[in-house]
Amino acid sequence: MSPASTWQQPVVAGVVTALVGFTSSFAVVLAGLRAAGASEDQAESGLLALTVVFGVLAVVLGLVHRVPVTLAWSTPGAALLVSTGTVDGGWAAAVGAFAVTGLLIALIGSVPWLGRLVARIPTEIAQAMLAGILLQLCLAPFIALADSPAYVAPVLVAWLVAMRFRPRWAVPFALLVAVAAILVSAQRSGTAIDTGQFVPTLTWTMPAPTWAAVISIALPLTVVTMASQNLPGAAVLRSFGFETPWRSSVVSTGLGTAVVAPFGGHAMNLAALSAALAAGDEAGPRERRWIASVSSGVAYLVIAGSAGLVVTLAAVAPAGIIEAVAGLALIGALVGSVEGAFAEPHHRTSSGLTFLLAASGITLWSVGAAFWALLLGLAVRALLERE
Repeated sequence: MSPASTWQQPVVAGVVTALVGFTSSFAVVLAGLRAAGASEDQAESGLLALTVVFGVLAVVLGLVHRVPVTLAWSTPGAALLVSTGTVDGGWAAAVGAFAVTGLLIALIGSVPWLGRLVARIPTEIAQAMLAGILLQLCLAPFIALADSPAYVAPVLVAWLVAMRFRPRWAVPFALLVAVAAILVSAQRSGTAIDTGQFVPTLTWTMPAPTWAAVISIALPLTVVTMASQNLPGAAVLRSFGFETPWRSSVVSTGLGTAVVAPFGGHAMNLAALSAALAAGDEAGPRERRWIASVSSGVAYLVIAGSAGLVVTLAAVAPAGIIEAVAGLALIGALVGSVEGAFAEPHHRTSSGLTFLLAASGITLWSVGAAFWALLLGLAVRALLERE
């Protein structure tokens, strides 16, 4: 292997990690921010701020620790926002909850016993809560198909074809078809696309946390981000023989979340789904794979400039098509969560109740379903399913 190729492989792997990470999940984040009450400008700002900050952090962590640490926004956390919807206090309250989430994540990373406490949340309960959160968004492609069959059907077909031949690129390919459908729809309806909005800008929102927002968003978002992103992300790195710089990674992403919260960013974390792209054998010699972390961060900084474009296209999209792409992106995560939730027969009652309550989307005393689902699952497990 030539010296040039030993550098080229991790660089390419990092760029691919960023492209797959962004294109396969930005629709989920966009749907989540909009569901939480963000305007187009505020959602654009959230996408931009998140991508820039975790891109910078990936570069720094890779250079400092020489480990292929890759970062991402919390995709399951964005799905949580879709299932929760707008809380009392609106967007400002949601932004306040994002800031609290960041501080909680940083605290968990810096205080070892808090990290151990989060890790003790039963896997089945955490996975059941996540499955319930994801269910609503995973139904979106089929609901959208009934509402806009001419535009959504090609997206579903494209995804299925790509899943057969190139599963890693299935969602990006479906996204390309969705963009084509959006352009055709805009042309047919005579809707003008404002190209002046393609350049993204940051929009500040003063955080105004409320107790309802903290309980409905911040607490479940922290649990989901830690249990379904940070812990699995560290496990992926460990499976390839790398020790995750846990404290610096979790603390920096927690503080980064607090920093981007006023600009609309909901949460950032260790990458889980795309982590193997930068840490696996395709990223070149083991001692050079840290370069993939740096190149992924640089690529994210470049991709961040597309935030305005994607939000502008989403604004003129046929009803449901963005949510359809988001749902397709999460089907794999839903299946994995359901398998994890019901793998242990002895705990299926608590898992089933957690899943159903989280999927219900109900609100009690201004608090969303995810929080109540977590409490119910833990209580039933403790009372009825003791070992």
